[in-house]
Amino acid sequence: MQFQDFALHTQILSTLSDMNFTTPTPVQEQTISPALQGRDILAIAQTGTGKTAAFLLPLLTRMAGGRARARMPRCIILEPTRELAGQVYDACMSFAQGLNMNFALLIGGTASRPQEEKIDQGVDILIATPGRFIDQYERGKLLLSDIQHLVIDEADRMLDMGFIPDIEKVCSITPFTKQTLLFSATMPDDIAGIAEKFMSAPVRIEIAPEKTTNENVTQYIVHVPEMQKRALLRAIIAQESIENSIIFGNSKKGVGILNESMMKHGYLSAALHGDIAQHLRTHVLEQFREKKLSHLIATDVAARGIDVSHIGYVFNFDIPYHAEDYVHRIGRTGRGGKTGISYSFVDNNDEKQMKSLDAVQKFIQTEIPVLNISDFGISADMLSGGRDKKQERISKSSKKHDKSDKNNKTDIIPTPQSNDNKIATPQDTKPVKQTDRKYDKKSSYNSQSEVQTLENDPQSFADCAEIPAFLLR
Repeated sequence: MQFQDFALHTQILSTLSDMNFTTPTPVQEQTISPALQGRDILAIAQTGTGKTAAFLLPLLTRMAGGRARARMPRCIILEPTRELAGQVYDACMSFAQGLNMNFALLIGGTASRPQEEKIDQGVDILIATPGRFIDQYERGKLLLSDIQHLVIDEADRMLDMGFIPDIEKVCSITPFTKQTLLFSATMPDDIAGIAEKFMSAPVRIEIAPEKTTNENVTQYIVHVPEMQKRALLRAIIAQESIENSIIFGNSKKGVGILNESMMKHGYLSAALHGDIAQHLRTHVLEQFREKKLSHLIATDVAARGIDVSHIGYVFNFDIPYHAEDYVHRIGRTGRGGKTGISYSFVDNNDEKQMKSLDAVQKFIQTEIPVLNISDFGISADMLSGGRDKKQERISKSSKKHDKSDKNNKTDIIPTPQSNDNKIATPQDTKPVKQTDRKYDKKSSYNSQSEVQTLENDPQSFADCAEIPAFLLR
């Protein structure tokens, strides 16, 4: 089947032809026809299967020729993150060429006034994150009586981020006659409950998840104790002369701490997670694409939307909680026919990490080759610089009682600046809850915005001239 076989708007078909889009993906093939008929859709499909076009093409066709009124959007598309919302906005602009339709983004982390002004002029499709959408509605900035279509994208991510109450509220305050399209990679009970409560006889579409990894990516598991991960990361980067990489962590807190550690050792790195202001996140991605930053340290949610062709290495500093995220992570390298390498750090004495690793290997149906730190020509003693403050104090105390060890001290792996023992190792790698924004001055790591902007110690990197100025502000 080809796109030309669907009853899409002629202008859209012409645009698709110009973009060399001819054959729909499975989710597009199964979604477009019932969506054109106005049916509710419940689709189980992974990110990267083409679902954005699957819901945009029929919606644009159905909405063509209409006109939006001030503060009264005709369609709402909810996305869990700002980056995904931005991608959908860009897709709208591409597919709707020549249709004379207006679109707007409504996301947090940016000034609200420009967004409000655009909505006041009238928008056909409003792409929003749930929190900012609810805020604008409750302030009377949005009128929902004209809503004809509602798209809930990445619903399982919404669940993980605590957005389900917001989703239920949006479903309840929009007209019950609207067409609802819900997309989710999995179908937990909370998501199924939303479908049962707010959707009318939905067409169920299920696309088998992509379990295969890119054959251009060479994968390794590296067994390393948790407190030696940072030292090993720097050692591998130094040994293999790695000029660019993405380093994935499971929590915002851990990502912030790792980024500060990397910067203190002179690496051109930046963090990317949900607590960082949108303008800074955009700037960081631009710097990374332009190769002005070497290493991007990110959470899964913030990393959605990263599409950079020159990435040669991916590090899973933390093995992902969700097995499917592993495929998306290592898929950041080996793109465009190029080769890539991924290293996943796992502490084989940590039961949770080993269970996550087992889930990943079952999901991809592949046993990933295992490396030990000795395979890199590195000993555990050489990584001792990764110890936390408490261990360092214990070590110093013991040396006072054994002066014979003074001349046997082993140096850590050479790096641009070796003082990692000043960085505290995170004690809790659980994800920070969406609602947890409490700041405690007693802890220098409670606020990720503080870590990112270096307000804790603005002079700590003053001697590192190669670090971009925007990271020192």
